Amino acid sequence: MADPNSSASGEPPNAPVPVVGAISIPGRQRSMEDAISVRPNLCSPNLSRGRPIDFFAVYDGHGGPHAAALCRDRMYLILQEELMLVRTTVDMSSGSSSGSGISRRGRRERLERQRVTEAWKRVLRRCFHRIDEMALFTCCECGTGTPCGCPPNTLGMAGSTAVMAVVTEETIIVANCGDSRAVLSRGGRAIPLSFDHKPDRQDERARIESCGGRVLFADCPRVQGILAMSRAIGDKYLKPYVTSEPEITFTKREAEDECLILASDGLWDVISTEMACEVARECLREENPTGNHSFRPWVEGDGEGAIISSQSASAAALLTRLALGRNSYDNISVIVVDLKRNYAGR
Repeated sequence: MADPNSSASGEPPNAPVPVVGAISIPGRQRSMEDAISVRPNLCSPNLSRGRPIDFFAVYDGHGGPHAAALCRDRMYLILQEELMLVRTTVDMSSGSSSGSGISRRGRRERLERQRVTEAWKRVLRRCFHRIDEMALFTCCECGTGTPCGCPPNTLGMAGSTAVMAVVTEETIIVANCGDSRAVLSRGGRAIPLSFDHKPDRQDERARIESCGGRVLFADCPRVQGILAMSRAIGDKYLKPYVTSEPEITFTKREAEDECLILASDGLWDVISTEMACEVARECLREENPTGNHSFRPWVEGDGEGAIISSQSASAAALLTRLALGRNSYDNISVIVVDLKRNYAGR
């Protein structure tokens, strides 16, 4: 696959790097099944007019850590590879100055934007399909994708959520599969950029039942009485009821945008999107945050080149601490992207 440090055009990206804080901890669990990915200046594809894009993702595994680890290690590479294959670009060249010319130019620009939006959707859907195919042949015992000597029924038994954000100069593109979540803080408001895939969501339940599955209620609604989400990467034994098809949203960036938060349900089960945005905004306002927390910003070889600011790191840390204080018993992963300080000069 392509070198993650090179752009789609073959030249190293030359742009400011994101200002971000990221933390991933086991919480009160004995095992760690979450994984996160921070990839600044991933590439400079034609779909963003040759300008660099940034990639952020949270993966919440179940049935073992291997599906989430696979997503962490491969998804951004697959995305880069798929983007490099796309030749679509936006033509915003000027037209006639007459009224009819302006009208024609406006229609042409709308058609170009629609074409680019559809191209992004195709790319992201292929990414989720490809990583899902890999997960179906990954052993949930040892994590390998080749014959490993483990029992045959260990292949494809693990799964993972996947919420990813591709941030361009103009747009925040979110692709989601599962119940991890992305939210945007804009002008003091919390704007959801993804929607949880729960089995009792009306459209999800209808889809499950239409292909012969059932939603059973135990401690919570579960597909076939097993899985508490209706979409995920992997989970071979629950196909086709559990699908890896992502839902994709496009949000135009605005001057009022303050921060972007991606997190696993270890946060969202106990903290509302409104509270998370309020906490993050307050941390980002502080000029000299104390940083008195016991959590280290998550780096671990990923996110190389990103700027880990004290404000965004404190926001991620405080959200994590609040989730623990509210008795979250799950793994907790949080990424906070400071949109006020990001992308200056792009």
